[in-house]
Amino acid sequence: MNLWQALRYFFREASVSLLRSWKVSLLAVLTIAVSLFVSGVVLLVSSNLGQLVKGWRSQTKVVLYLEPDAPPTALGELTALAQQQSWVTAVEPVSAEEAEARFRTSFPSLGDLVEGWEDDPLPPSLELSFEAATLPKAAYENWIETMRQRPEIAMVDDDRDWLAQVSALITVVRGVGLALGAVLLGAAIFTIGSVIRLTAYMYHEEISIMRIVGATEFYIRGPFYVEGLLQGTLGAVLALGGLHLAHGLLQTPSDASLWGSVMTAHFLGWRHQLVLIALGAAAGLVGAIFSLRRESLGTADANVGTGDEDGA
Repeated sequence: MNLWQALRYFFREASVSLLRSWKVSLLAVLTIAVSLFVSGVVLLVSSNLGQLVKGWRSQTKVVLYLEPDAPPTALGELTALAQQQSWVTAVEPVSAEEAEARFRTSFPSLGDLVEGWEDDPLPPSLELSFEAATLPKAAYENWIETMRQRPEIAMVDDDRDWLAQVSALITVVRGVGLALGAVLLGAAIFTIGSVIRLTAYMYHEEISIMRIVGATEFYIRGPFYVEGLLQGTLGAVLALGGLHLAHGLLQTPSDASLWGSVMTAHFLGWRHQLVLIALGAAAGLVGAIFSLRRESLGTADANVGTGDEDGA
């Protein structure tokens, strides 16, 4: 029997075994599907967050908020100082009136909050744009520190601060998700191993006969290895189907919120999908390999022999 014929035999026997013991096989498939679904959700969220952060980095700004009692000429002086910096690509002074108009436009339902004030409710500010990729960090940090110490400046809002926090959050989410996925994947491997071991015990008489007639270990174990491989692959495909379904249900054309962007902006690329399928197949194969160690099958054979002796 050549390799191609052996593989056909393995897949045929594995398919028959899956259909015969579909209830226990379904448990293994669902277990690995849940573990890969969780891993896929974490991968999807972290990937979309990474894309959002990448887009935000291209629009990074520094905003200098002035004190309410700052002199009228302070905004013009700071504008001139900012324009002298080589890393600044655009400078936009925002007066108190313009800040109030922006607030009303961005938050129309909260417009009453800026009415009835004796003084301007929102301070004037200066918005500085720059290219984060070509930013001279030393010169930038020194200039920002100098601006923080100026008496007419109340606060310096650097977008890089919260972007660094978001990046740290992505790292934490990815780490926790991978750890949880690894635990669930380990449970899936154990479940598949138990199912394969149970199937091997069901066929222990056939295995004993095959050894007697000289069948090789590869020929005996091959169908069980392929069965584990199929269970893992089916679980991965089921997990991807669940991810596609969840992505479609959560995707709404009118949802422009951050949550909607994180969950539905982009789906997993074909490489990530292939990785999930390969991971499921590998988990099923590993579970089958560990469940069919020689000690396991040897124990089954020993039990058969003991039963025959007792019967005699």
